[in-house]
Amino acid sequence: MNTQNERKLCARAAALGESASPDAFAELTQLTQSDSPRVRRLAASALGKLAGIVPGKQTVDTLIPLLQDTHPQVRQYTAKALSAFGADAEPALPDLRDLYKNPAEKDYVKRSVLRAGTTIREAVRIRDAQAVHHCRRCGTRLEPDEYARSMRAFQRPFCEPCFDEVYLDRRNFETKVELQKTIRAKDGTLVQSDGERKIAELLSAENIRYRYDERFRILDGYAIRPDFYLPEYDVYIEFWGMDTADYKIGMLKKQKLYQQEGKKLISLYPDDKPRLRETLLGKLERLK
Repeated sequence: MNTQNERKLCARAAALGESASPDAFAELTQLTQSDSPRVRRLAASALGKLAGIVPGKQTVDTLIPLLQDTHPQVRQYTAKALSAFGADAEPALPDLRDLYKNPAEKDYVKRSVLRAGTTIREAVRIRDAQAVHHCRRCGTRLEPDEYARSMRAFQRPFCEPCFDEVYLDRRNFETKVELQKTIRAKDGTLVQSDGERKIAELLSAENIRYRYDERFRILDGYAIRPDFYLPEYDVYIEFWGMDTADYKIGMLKKQKLYQQEGKKLISLYPDDKPRLRETLLGKLERLK
């Protein structure tokens, strides 16, 4: 991008940020995709200035990917902008947490991330304290401690009796999953299928670090268990090994969650096993 055009776009982003107009949202969203990090930074900042004017959740969805921007000042200004959206920015908290824990991150970015996370969590706390919550299963109105306990454990609201039932169901499910891990890969990892074994052994052979079957919160309270997570690439791998109707419904729902959260996902299928190395490494290369 030439200098003159960059200056023009920077001036435009700054002007939109001062416009107090909801119509600025669409144009600023486009500017966050600019080739210029300076333009992206100013567009993120402008969106923050328009908090309360532009649509909160849509703007947060626009800003979250910028937390992974290659330029540190873009990440810094994005964190500041997200804090202006208060509780609406709750979906950004996992990404802010990852950014803060990154040992390679700039200190000035971490300071902005810390302030943003503190502000957003406090806004969420105030919102939840004022809200009336009901049990997801039976509809009973919840006491504050019931709500806090169930959200901490399951990211869903349950009354005390339903909490106990869900806890037992989850514990039985976790035990069942562990019992299904009967196939040992060469590095000692116990997996559930031959396809997963091949993936684990391929990753080990390529010296790619992975985590297997770890549960994490991904979106809207859903806790999912990705087959593999590659921390060096921030990439998830799922091996879709079954062909039943219920399994395919769950597969599509899980894929949608990854997409909504902006996570990088590699999907592998039984037909990929004969050329697993070329398929997996090819898809990984395209996601770098």
